[in-house]
Amino acid sequence: MVIGMRLPDWVKSERSLVYTGLLGLALSVICLVMAVVGGGEVEPHGDLWKAVSFDAALGVFLISTAAILPAAGMKKGSSAFFRWSYIALGLYCYFAETVQNMRGVDPRFTESALAFDQAVANIFTTVAMLLIVFYLFFMVQFYRRKVFKSNPELVLGIRYAIAAVMVSFAVGISISVNGGRYIGGEGNLIWLHGMGFHALQALPIIAWLTTRGGGALRERKRIIHFSGAAFLCGLLIMGWQTFEGRPLLEWSGYSAATAAFFLLVAASAVKAWMGRGARKAGHPVSLSSE
Repeated sequence: MVIGMRLPDWVKSERSLVYTGLLGLALSVICLVMAVVGGGEVEPHGDLWKAVSFDAALGVFLISTAAILPAAGMKKGSSAFFRWSYIALGLYCYFAETVQNMRGVDPRFTESALAFDQAVANIFTTVAMLLIVFYLFFMVQFYRRKVFKSNPELVLGIRYAIAAVMVSFAVGISISVNGGRYIGGEGNLIWLHGMGFHALQALPIIAWLTTRGGGALRERKRIIHFSGAAFLCGLLIMGWQTFEGRPLLEWSGYSAATAAFFLLVAASAVKAWMGRGARKAGHPVSLSSE
């Protein structure tokens, strides 16, 4: 007898968006193999390593968005509009990043004189702006009273996560305005840009874990507020350091503070997990107890 693994409900309801995210992971693996075998640089301006990281990051972002989309409580037509808009935009991003880098062309800041390459770059900029606009529409859904009451812990965590995502989108705009990822002496905006998106995995998971544990709703919200605020503080200090043109790995007060805040996020996850374990054992734990 073959025992099948039951898929989560959100995977079933958002199968198309999940498949689009998985496509990004598959493209990332393909580019990785090509980069390892033949080298990452493709003359004159292509870089397969950038395609590796971009495709993987976008794929994880789309899957993470699919995971929280059912919690937005949108009507069927609105959710379909958001879903298929993001699928179309995501597919274009995969095409531009992967194909252009394979052809030796920078997909964003192209130096090619070909009309095709110029068009791809210009459309890429428009697509990036549309990704932000549609996500703002998505974000608003989580501030509706009905949606919050239906699942207060998860929605609270998602609010913090999307706030961090908006910081990453803002940094993405800065990269375009700056004409590249490097700023100041040794600042690299791409790390800051990517870090904010990881809130979409970390914070909703912490919020979900609190719902599996014991304690009053007020106490569960406290740990979610704490982890969300810590993540945003770590992100903002990381941004301050970057925009001053400092490398993130240098030993400084900035780096120490950033690490401390993200360690607090990790500690919040451990606390939420311990509460979950205590509930399974039949011993609910108050988050405020020692």
